[in-house]
Amino acid sequence: MATTEILRGTDLFGVGSYTIQEAARLIRTPVINVSRWMKGYSYRRKGQLYTSPPLWQIQWPTDDNDQIEIGFRDLIELRFVKVFTDAGVGLLAIRNCLDFARQLVKDDHPFSTRRFRTDGKSIFLESAKFASDEREMLDLKRRQYVFGQIIERTFKDLDIEEDAVARWRPFNGKDSIVVDPNRSFGQPIAAESGVPTIVLAQAVEAEGSQERVARLFELSLADVKDAVRFESTLGTA
Repeated sequence: MATTEILRGTDLFGVGSYTIQEAARLIRTPVINVSRWMKGYSYRRKGQLYTSPPLWQIQWPTDDNDQIEIGFRDLIELRFVKVFTDAGVGLLAIRNCLDFARQLVKDDHPFSTRRFRTDGKSIFLESAKFASDEREMLDLKRRQYVFGQIIERTFKDLDIEEDAVARWRPFNGKDSIVVDPNRSFGQPIAAESGVPTIVLAQAVEAEGSQERVARLFELSLADVKDAVRFESTLGTA
């Protein structure tokens, strides 16, 4: 696997494309979180100004830091960051783990690799040794069993090919809906037909009937229902 997935030239196929707002909606977190993780941020402590850089370099090149696009691998990494922060892991520990894992896994997006699925718990704990916050390091060690469970659970709806995550089944792991960077630029789609879930949900709202939409798009009623339910779980980031 290449050590970098930063895009150059016209090598755009199969990357996926998401705005900050779209990514936040898909991983169910406020936009400000994704913006801080992907753009970095500044803060003051005891009158001193500090700058925290982005957690990693995004797949898509950009000259405008206010309007960035991210790729599918970025999206999956963000999903892991969100899961870890929800579990109470601080960004310092996450950043240390990312830095350590990049060197170990030889991939700029290490959380979304087969290696992290199998060794993620030990990678997290090993990277904690280099953390500047001793209390955070000790807390990570106390919760090592929990991290193992989190990592295994988070990978259950991800499909891995050639050692990296290839697609995500975001609706409770069901096969009916997929996020695949090789299809519809990575937007959530009904897996069998390729119709974006948001299109189906909007069609149901306009037509007032899931059965009618299923006939119009020549889909099973079950696929239409799953698309509507999935979209309803996303809400607005």
